[in-house]
Amino acid sequence: MAETKFPKRRAFAMQKPRKTERTESPRRTERQRAADKRRREEARAMGGYAKGPKTPEKRMTALQPGQVRITGLIVDELTRALGVILKLDGPADVLMKLFFRSNPRLGMRDRGIIAEGIYYALRHLGTLSWAMHPVPPARAPRLVALATLARQHGIESLPPASIGREEGPLKNVLAADFSKAPPHIQAELPEWIYSLLEAQYDDTKELYASMLEGAPLDLRVNLLKASREEVLQELAANGVEAYPTPFSPDGVRLPTKPGLTQWPIYKEGKVDVQDEGSQLIARLLTPRRREMICDFCAGAGGKTLAIGALMRSTGSLYAFDVNEKRLAGLTPRMRRAGLSNVHPIAIRSERDERIRRLQGKFDRVLIDAPCTGTGTFRRNPDLKWRLAPSELDRINKIQKDVLEHASRLVKKGGRMVYATCSMLRRENQEVVEAFLEAHPEWHLVPAADVFAQQGIQFDASQWERFGSYFQMLPHVNSTDGFFAAVLQRD
Repeated sequence: MAETKFPKRRAFAMQKPRKTERTESPRRTERQRAADKRRREEARAMGGYAKGPKTPEKRMTALQPGQVRITGLIVDELTRALGVILKLDGPADVLMKLFFRSNPRLGMRDRGIIAEGIYYALRHLGTLSWAMHPVPPARAPRLVALATLARQHGIESLPPASIGREEGPLKNVLAADFSKAPPHIQAELPEWIYSLLEAQYDDTKELYASMLEGAPLDLRVNLLKASREEVLQELAANGVEAYPTPFSPDGVRLPTKPGLTQWPIYKEGKVDVQDEGSQLIARLLTPRRREMICDFCAGAGGKTLAIGALMRSTGSLYAFDVNEKRLAGLTPRMRRAGLSNVHPIAIRSERDERIRRLQGKFDRVLIDAPCTGTGTFRRNPDLKWRLAPSELDRINKIQKDVLEHASRLVKKGGRMVYATCSMLRRENQEVVEAFLEAHPEWHLVPAADVFAQQGIQFDASQWERFGSYFQMLPHVNSTDGFFAAVLQRD
């Protein structure tokens, strides 16, 4: 991705007023007057109305108890960030990090409000676009910023000076009747994704609602260094609310998202960030000590670390990926986790010569296949707007090729797990079914049986709905959307 530059902020001179204004240019004097007026209005707003509002207009701007007061700085900086992010030229989380890095003086409170505003705008970009038609949101980032903040915190939280010429358009956006919008707009989804999900699920209303919620912070306890009980006790001792994940025996869930990387338990490698669904994929592989195991599409290595811990850092765990830069980030994480059995290897493709030399050598292989990422929309809301229908065709071909070549690594009697973070049948069940039809020497192992052997129990409806496959959904399991199939070679 090319380097992204955010527009520079306007700097208002905070100099002492001189005794005479005769030498001041008319233009500068006008700017100073505007800035002074704006600061006065914001200061008055921040202080509330000590004597009570005297007019209906002033009553509209009076804050309710506990309501957030938005400053002009927040409006300006959110506008600046959205001006780049709404172009959808790259991952929003990466662009947001670049934005905050270019604004080191922003306080934690302002950063939090701006970050929440960015994610809200991306999650609700469908209705915002519909209400703003024919003006694209990317061309009116200030209106998007104002509408977002007004939806989140109430229009009375906005400083009047920041609304300015956007007052009319803002009222129109906030007054829009979305019951008249097309169904896919109400679901905050592109029409092609909406159609695929509608054809596949019955409880789509609940599914769509869950994708508009923020994801909790899930941690995986590193069993090499601590137990879940020890981690929960340490968090409680430091005043952090946390509780066990409902399914993964290694997981801890935090309803809030504190600065985890500065915690001793993180620095010491006792915990790592990993969604509960992802933790369960590693459990589904049932890695054992002293086995030879492969994580075929390791990426940054989240599942690799979970598998390595379950192996108690014994045997050999190969981590393959075509993205050498992402794979390089695994090495420091391995050290922090205390793992010595992991071997990261960058490959050119699934047809790499090194893959060919290892055919039939592995006890278990995890294929965390490239996918559309539809299961991560609540965490990566920009992704749903950046995906194109043609991307599904391209990724689907890669998935089939990866499964075909990775399967050759498994020895007779060995197992592999095909997994995605997608909720689409075309990337999941249909890929596995096509593989099994072409390879009668493989058979499907019921995921329920694999979990039961580890004491992990799900409600019976989980298996009634998906049979031998494993599918996690945000509105059912409070995790990202994950799919997995356990396959065994005869």
